[in-house]
Amino acid sequence: MSRTRKNHPANFKAKVALAALREDAPISELASKYSVHATVIHRWKREAWAAMEAGFSGKREKSHCEQEAHIHELHAKIGQLSVERDFLVDASNRLGLGGVKKW
Repeated sequence: MSRTRKNHPANFKAKVALAALREDAPISELASKYSVHATVIHRWKREAWAAMEAGFSGKREKSHCEQEAHIHELHAKIGQLSVERDFLVDASNRLGLGGVKKW
């Protein structure tokens, strides 16, 4: 007798969080109006507040640049490991240790 979780779209979450931030009505009224548990509304409110702070402080831009640098580093590592694997497969074939299939 398990219940499936509801997946709410981002625009619905934003609408509910904005209503909670504006304090149009108490959280209990918002919960009954939108059919969402009060704890979920509090979490969405906290997440919206944190996202607004990050947007104004420039943290979002910094983290995006850090992510791109990390992705570039990982792609370089993948390339290096591919070259090493190919070299070792060729070397093992030359030594007669074949039977190892190339990925």
